[in-house]
Amino acid sequence: MENTDKETSEYRFDSAMADGRPIRLCELTRRFAAESLHGKYGDEAMQTMFVSLDDLADFDAMDDYERYNAGLLRIVQEAPIRITKEERICGAATLGAAIMAKFPAARGGEALFWGINHLTLNFSRPLREGMDAYVTQLVERLEDTSLSTRAKAQLHSILHVLNCLHLWHDRYMKAVEHRPDLAAVLKRVPFAPAQNFHEAVQSLWFLFSFTRLCGNWSGIGRLDLLLGDYLEKDLATGVLTLEEAREILASFFIKGCEWIRSNPGTGSGDAQHYQNIVLGGTDADGNDLSNAVTYLVLDIVEELPIGDFPITVRVSSKTPEKLLRRIAQVVRHGGGVVAIYDEDTVLKAMERFGYPKREAIRFANDGCWEVQVPGATMFTYCPFDVLRILLQDTLHLNQESPAHFDDFESLYGAFRKNLSAFVDAICTGVLDGSVRDWRNGGTMFYDKFPTPVIDLLEDGCIASARGYLEGGPRYTVISPHIGGAPDVGNSLYAIDRLCFREKRVEFDRLMRALQTDWQDEEVLRQYVRNRYVYYGNDNDESDAYVVRLLNDFASDCDRWSREDLHYPIRFPAGVSTFGRQIEWLPNRMAVPFGYRKGDILAGNDSPTPGTDFSGATAVIRSYAKADLVRQTTGAALDLRLFPGTVAGENGITALVGLFRGFCQLGGFFLQIDVEDAETLRRAQEHPEDYKTLSVRVSGWNARFVTLDSEWQRMIIERTAQKL
Repeated sequence: MENTDKETSEYRFDSAMADGRPIRLCELTRRFAAESLHGKYGDEAMQTMFVSLDDLADFDAMDDYERYNAGLLRIVQEAPIRITKEERICGAATLGAAIMAKFPAARGGEALFWGINHLTLNFSRPLREGMDAYVTQLVERLEDTSLSTRAKAQLHSILHVLNCLHLWHDRYMKAVEHRPDLAAVLKRVPFAPAQNFHEAVQSLWFLFSFTRLCGNWSGIGRLDLLLGDYLEKDLATGVLTLEEAREILASFFIKGCEWIRSNPGTGSGDAQHYQNIVLGGTDADGNDLSNAVTYLVLDIVEELPIGDFPITVRVSSKTPEKLLRRIAQVVRHGGGVVAIYDEDTVLKAMERFGYPKREAIRFANDGCWEVQVPGATMFTYCPFDVLRILLQDTLHLNQESPAHFDDFESLYGAFRKNLSAFVDAICTGVLDGSVRDWRNGGTMFYDKFPTPVIDLLEDGCIASARGYLEGGPRYTVISPHIGGAPDVGNSLYAIDRLCFREKRVEFDRLMRALQTDWQDEEVLRQYVRNRYVYYGNDNDESDAYVVRLLNDFASDCDRWSREDLHYPIRFPAGVSTFGRQIEWLPNRMAVPFGYRKGDILAGNDSPTPGTDFSGATAVIRSYAKADLVRQTTGAALDLRLFPGTVAGENGITALVGLFRGFCQLGGFFLQIDVEDAETLRRAQEHPEDYKTLSVRVSGWNARFVTLDSEWQRMIIERTAQKL
């Protein structure tokens, strides 16, 4: 509950609730948050984009590891140091190019390398053992006389990372000489094991911010598991109070806003740095793992509209009612900062795919919501527009003469063949570009650019003496991601009913109507748009088309992940658009269920905007009819709720029921936003008044005013549901 002693503050933050956000943190911390959220520190970072290597005379003679090492040394020697009077932990990523996912060392004004993202690093071992523990492991590994020249270079480069981390730490220790509070907490960590909560938070932040300084965008992972034992011990021994712990952890979250800029321009939104957090869940014995840190995190993001750490809670039948209520209380303020996993579905999906239970139970995500084994997985995904496959490859609507089909199964068979061929092309293309001689059983990866900062914190890279992009981690996972599945399901349903079952319109006439964007066919368009009940309304008939499509797609991916193939890359299925329905608009046409070219269609695994009119429960029921266990990396459902439906005690109760129902039905990932369309329209008209208004976009949150007009339209046009 909020601290009633702090009823007023100079700093106010946006909320979808009329009574606003609670006030718990001290005024100094709230000021720190306001300055960060308004772009003070991101603007500072943009003043120094890179360190320069233009003066290195022997640069051209260096190999890629030598260049990386030289760049990293220059970064830790020259990157600006930042200490603020409000912070309770220190460390910062102060070079602007890192905000663009670039290794911020340049020659001729160009970054030497790209950073790495879509992963969660292993931050658990550094907290338990300290970073100096890695030195012994590396020295022992280098004693292997069979190592190749490149393997030795990789391991020496990781040792160089540790040396550079010490140099960066030394600069900070000198900078905090006037701050004995910061000096005391930074002195030992991250090189020695953390001994208390404050040290643990400092150790985690210093290491995390160092990886960011080098242009990498990692998730945090299971923050409450990382920090929970330290806090419980300190609370029990009286080392600190819960209020003091909240202030320390709030500093962590506020410092994570250091890349927000005051005027970043518009596009798909800011805050896309993949620093995701996973909370809660169970252990291998089914025990609930939520702890005091779980609730502190929710306290902080309820009070402060920080969307830069998207949070997902693992929910199951073991989740306490208390935790579900806290999630609901946070969600209703809007911004979409907290989402939920149905833990049971995720674990079934991972174990079905072949992950050992001991690995699956540790799952976190890649920076949006695709699940992975944290600290042991190289992950990326290959998104594609399945609606384009239907409209162009199968129906040939982009050609002078469209295709003709006499019955639905012939049409679906042709589409199925096109879809399978596309998935095959993704997987063969990935293997061709990654693995030497894979068709003849080869498992060695091609050389890629160096990633020693990542290799240090990714299990398997030291043991294998291979980089993150070269098969070093225990798992290399590249997931084909189907986008537009609800639109294809609706299209197939409309064609089947209109042309084949009801025979209201000849197939060729419908194809001509689509080619001309429904010109001279407005009556037909209105009929098909309004007379049929589409995906998202708990209609078994229409939902079946989406279910069939997703199952067939999963089968296509499964063919490439059979263990008997012994490919060093796995290809699990996933469902997403991540907002690409905007990017895909120019290559899409009118669709058979009545929408025109240029209309914004379905996001992720959610209904097409405007087709779902039966409420949030019906949407969830439609979504959960597919066997989501087969979508191994995930299938996201987006819900936007009216603020009035989640207000008060009744609203909290309704949200808790929604969470429970989602899990009972076998959902996978649910992201909820609570926004009033009128508020969003006011933000369009007066962006200067809504700098901190955050919305859930699609796996990340963004300040609404950093979205361009098309992305803003996509957010506003999402169907707002009642509970």
